[in-house]
Amino acid sequence: MLKKVTASILSLALGTTILAGCGGNEGGGAEDGKVTLELFSNKAESIDTYKGIIAEFEEQNPDIKIKLDAPPEAETVLKTRLTKNDLPDIMSIGGNATYGELGRAGVLHDFTDSELLKSIQPSYVDMIGRLVGTEEEGVFGLPYATNANTVIYNKQKFEELGLEVPKTWDEFIAILDKAKAAGEIPIYFTLKDAWTGMISWNSLGANIAGEDFAEKKTAGDTTFVKSYDEVADKMLTLTEYGHKDNMGVAYGDGNNAFASGKGVMYIQGNWAIPEIVKASPDIELGTFAMPVTNDPAQNKLVSGVDVLLTMSEETDHKEEAMKFIEFMMNKDTSKRYIDEQKAFSAIEEVFQEDPVFEGIKTNFETGAITSFPDHYYPAGMGAENLVQEFLIEKKKEPFLKKLDSEWEKVQNR
Repeated sequence: MLKKVTASILSLALGTTILAGCGGNEGGGAEDGKVTLELFSNKAESIDTYKGIIAEFEEQNPDIKIKLDAPPEAETVLKTRLTKNDLPDIMSIGGNATYGELGRAGVLHDFTDSELLKSIQPSYVDMIGRLVGTEEEGVFGLPYATNANTVIYNKQKFEELGLEVPKTWDEFIAILDKAKAAGEIPIYFTLKDAWTGMISWNSLGANIAGEDFAEKKTAGDTTFVKSYDEVADKMLTLTEYGHKDNMGVAYGDGNNAFASGKGVMYIQGNWAIPEIVKASPDIELGTFAMPVTNDPAQNKLVSGVDVLLTMSEETDHKEEAMKFIEFMMNKDTSKRYIDEQKAFSAIEEVFQEDPVFEGIKTNFETGAITSFPDHYYPAGMGAENLVQEFLIEKKKEPFLKKLDSEWEKVQNR
């Protein structure tokens, strides 16, 4: 099964403890005439949504039982299970470097000939294809839900402060200054969780260094030192508009704090919105793409494949697994998923109509979208921890050099 497991996966996985019970093929046998499949998800936020979808599927398919597993540190768990020849039957994972490594490892089903591919927006199929690269031919996942890096704002505070949605970097800084002068926290940061710093980093990096940075870096045509100087400067500028404990508040607490009225803006993905609304059902939110430059035409929304569906090539129940994936991919289920998750669909003609996204609707309609730069960084590079360290120490030149050296260290393993 482990046709081409890369050294980077092995080195990370072997030192890691499994954080959740294993089901997968061990639990996938037929009992009392029923087939049990394991559905592995890397998103804790979607557990309730999946429970509802699974209940509906099982009602329609009484001979198939779906066991949901959504452990913490899901990608580490998945890599560890890969080394144990214990991949789940069905996987709901992000379109990132981990997917690329699994695709190149030859352990995922190839959907190239599936009719389901025809229902997916081609740009997202291309996006995940770039993650696998040309080393392995095939389409090893079906883009399902997409996401967006946004600036979420409190509409009531915007109105009270007389703020308007900015279209340039200078306008953005101007409203941050105005909010600060009024005694408000302009941006509520949650940098205790290192990954939350990548929301700003990716918006800045994609629009300033370009979405082809990784290709150029791999080819030796650029470096972080050459291309990310302005990105690093603007990261530090943004943190000046945070609160007194930027590095001490974690994501979950940040959602609750913003929901309670702390902060005018919150730089997060669309996935945070259900959590904020859950904590404060009456809060009125808006969203806009971070204006990174002073040319509005160059400021694009960062969007990527938040969820793709795939299955193990070695599952003993491929037919049943495909049946569940087809159920997930139908338009009714897809609409239910994006409505409950405040996400966007990769499936054509399935639209997100929540008014909270009015500010980024045009980006999707006009194609003013760019992908997540860090999804193309070498897996295991740990960029989020390096960015977090930089935001604490504020030493730009050593930081950019370290990004270059860590990239090369992982790439050369």
